[in-house]
Amino acid sequence: MQEQPNNPLHGKTLEMILNELVAYYGWDQMAYHVRVNCFMNNPSIKSSLTFLRKTPWARTKVEDLYIRMLDDLKR
Repeated sequence: MQEQPNNPLHGKTLEMILNELVAYYGWDQMAYHVRVNCFMNNPSIKSSLTFLRKTPWARTKVEDLYIRMLDDLKR
């Protein structure tokens, strides 16, 4: 496996990303930033993982939100 020092997603699983986002934003803010039902109605990590693994556009939005969160934490 190649090193990717400039890729903040390298080595992170989707579950790790979701757990960090929920800890930082909470489900309500996650639903505000990424408008999907799995964040709005009875949210859970398991249901979100199932949905995001099947829906590439939503996963991309979640990964983008994670990168923005990392940028906010650096400031």
